[in-house]
Amino acid sequence: MNHQSVKDMLSFIHKSPTCFHAVDNIKSILSENGFVQLHEEENWPIEENGKYFVIRNQSSVIAFHIGRELSDYSFQIVASHSDSPCFKVKENALLEVKNVYTQLNTEGYGGMLCSTWFDRPLSLAGRALVKEGQRIVSKLIHFDRDLLMIPNLAIHMNRKANDGLSYNKQIDMLPLLCSGVMSEADYLQLLADELQVSKENICATDLFLYNRVEPCIWGVNEEFLAAPRLDDLECAYTSLQGFISGHHRSTVQVYACFDNEEVGSLTKQGADSTFLSSVLQRINNGLGKNNEQYYRALANSFMVSADNAHALSPNHPEKCDARNFALMNEGIVIKSNAAQHYTSDAVSIALFKEICASAGVKTQTFLNRSDEVGGGTLGNLSQAHVSLNTIDIGLAQLAMHSAYETAGVYDVEYMIRAMKEFYSSCIKQINSTEYEVMK
Repeated sequence: MNHQSVKDMLSFIHKSPTCFHAVDNIKSILSENGFVQLHEEENWPIEENGKYFVIRNQSSVIAFHIGRELSDYSFQIVASHSDSPCFKVKENALLEVKNVYTQLNTEGYGGMLCSTWFDRPLSLAGRALVKEGQRIVSKLIHFDRDLLMIPNLAIHMNRKANDGLSYNKQIDMLPLLCSGVMSEADYLQLLADELQVSKENICATDLFLYNRVEPCIWGVNEEFLAAPRLDDLECAYTSLQGFISGHHRSTVQVYACFDNEEVGSLTKQGADSTFLSSVLQRINNGLGKNNEQYYRALANSFMVSADNAHALSPNHPEKCDARNFALMNEGIVIKSNAAQHYTSDAVSIALFKEICASAGVKTQTFLNRSDEVGGGTLGNLSQAHVSLNTIDIGLAQLAMHSAYETAGVYDVEYMIRAMKEFYSSCIKQINSTEYEVMK
């Protein structure tokens, strides 16, 4: 097996060191496939069978493909997220250590596994706001070279290092930038040289550390893949591929990739914002539909919240539920939780299983142990703004929130096929107890 889909996905992840770069790469893929960019501050001249996308904050994107028979239409939505746990550079970024080292002053973004960030090449990427005449322009920045490292403390200086450690992000996790003392002016010049602008014109930055270790395919049978940011760029990429290749004449297919899931989604570009609801309403209005038609469309709509799931750990199988655990390369994981941290219920599970069966894709179930509290995802947050049938799914992976995560190679193709089938389907709610999946 040549794993071409996997290689393409790993290339996408490698070129997406931050949420800004991920969305920029999604934009390129959409544009190459005939999607036209719209802007929130402008009128939307949309029409039937049109293909469009809109970006908010450079870090969230919603794309949509409109059907051509929309007398009784609905939305088919898949949502993922563009961000991953990492470290963000603070303002006043330089820290001097005894006149012999310069560190970057950083803070944690999301719940990362700190130990995985030590002793590996790191670099900087993000965006910079630059003054150009009377305008302030946002530019992507990406140091595509080994620039930083967070060195471990030698075991000779910490004999309890292998007995369990907690990490102080202000002490243990600061990256080393250079020997000697770097001035603020020199640091700004470093950024300016990369941006090819004058340092006096740099107004502000959003800069993040990223892991430089390249993705790989590994295992005796090449059955595993490893990369930074699999959570959640694996779902973002695979659902995008399904979105591009799937279509149904009677629906509006919607692809959403939100920022800030790792820190609660409470931003203007997060899942717990008005971004999705305003886009759906503008689509409805642009098609000449009224509010009654919009509410009817939502009642027939379906959303897939796609965010990776925990695979059974080879070293700690006891951490999973005795029966409801996920395995890599065994298909799409359906996530459920009695406290509704996941949105899946019997209705959405039954409908989604039907779609996967039509695509020839296996499904499996994940629930947390009853004595363990699991994480949530973006599905239930978006429900506060757009309420519709929703299921939480993902692909099984190990070492979630590590700087380098592992997943199964076969699941990539499973997800693409299932998402293509989803976008090629139309789900009808006949009444409060009957549903139909239509081709």
